[in-house]
Amino acid sequence: MIKIGINGLGRIGRAIFRIVSNFNDVEVTAINDINPEIENMVYLLRYDSFYGRFGKTIFVKNGNIIFNRKAIPVFHEEVISDVDWAKYCDVVIEAAGVHSNLKHMPKIIESGVKKIIVTYSPDEVINHTIVLGANEQTYEPAKHHIISSSICDTVAFAPVYRLVDEKFGIESGFLTTLHPWLSYQNLLDGPSVSWGIPGTLYQHYAIGRASTASIIPKPTSAIEATEKVLPGVLEKMKCYSFRVPTPVVGAADITFKLKSEATPEKLIKTFKKFERNQKWSIIKINSEQLVSVDITGTDYSAVIDTRWIEVAKGDLVNITLWYDNEWGYSRRVVDLIRHLFKLKPRHIISEKNSLS
Repeated sequence: MIKIGINGLGRIGRAIFRIVSNFNDVEVTAINDINPEIENMVYLLRYDSFYGRFGKTIFVKNGNIIFNRKAIPVFHEEVISDVDWAKYCDVVIEAAGVHSNLKHMPKIIESGVKKIIVTYSPDEVINHTIVLGANEQTYEPAKHHIISSSICDTVAFAPVYRLVDEKFGIESGFLTTLHPWLSYQNLLDGPSVSWGIPGTLYQHYAIGRASTASIIPKPTSAIEATEKVLPGVLEKMKCYSFRVPTPVVGAADITFKLKSEATPEKLIKTFKKFERNQKWSIIKINSEQLVSVDITGTDYSAVIDTRWIEVAKGDLVNITLWYDNEWGYSRRVVDLIRHLFKLKPRHIISEKNSLS
């Protein structure tokens, strides 16, 4: 049984908790969150506006969260290293998104925690970045202890990029993502407050505009994050993003200039071959007339929509894919832990989404 600590019980932390509950060889054994109300934390685990009811018994007793007849201790420390994680956990998932936590991570490893998974893509402290379906074979157990699970856009994009590049060769390209609003955005126009670095503003002021009223163009670090997984991408690809007024599920519009000629049929054949043989639930091929809400709760990293695979002049390719930026991403975080600790892959069928 691999014991997991979650630092930050927000959107990603709660999705991870629910996903872990489906396995019998991993479990959550400690939680740290600055929310002072444990009852409120349990309420948010029970009920989710997009993923529905938890459907499992969970409650509070004596200051602990009780789940599966076990007490999970809950802490409210602002500094991640103020929790004695080694007493409770084999691995800690940093899901708070607060960058000041990074400098404390070597101390946590020294205390006896075996691995830390960071659910974003910082430049400092990280030993390695791993995206399943793209570069998991580069993991070195003796060297890589503080590991980034990258960002949702890269988790969806990198496996597709790798497949196309290996089969046809990518000369150059462009990535445009359509990303749902995030919790740090505003309901009404206001300052573009940073969540990762409290007390500062994003210099892209447009992100402070009302999130439900507009499509907001913004820079994205998707290609920079992918460079840490697949070196060389940054020289070939450019990108930007639209923050769109929907709550969950992103999309990516990808254009590749290939080195060798392709057809839609050849591309689909390449993706289907990977889908049949994949170890983890990375790619799902879809040809139905779906919209973003239909992807909610998928366990896959990327759902490739074959309706929109186009090729011009044999070497200019356009691919559209969907990804659940919360659930699908969180599922890969849990699968990454399974990979690090050499647990067998498990394909869980999500109750929310038949695509899984």
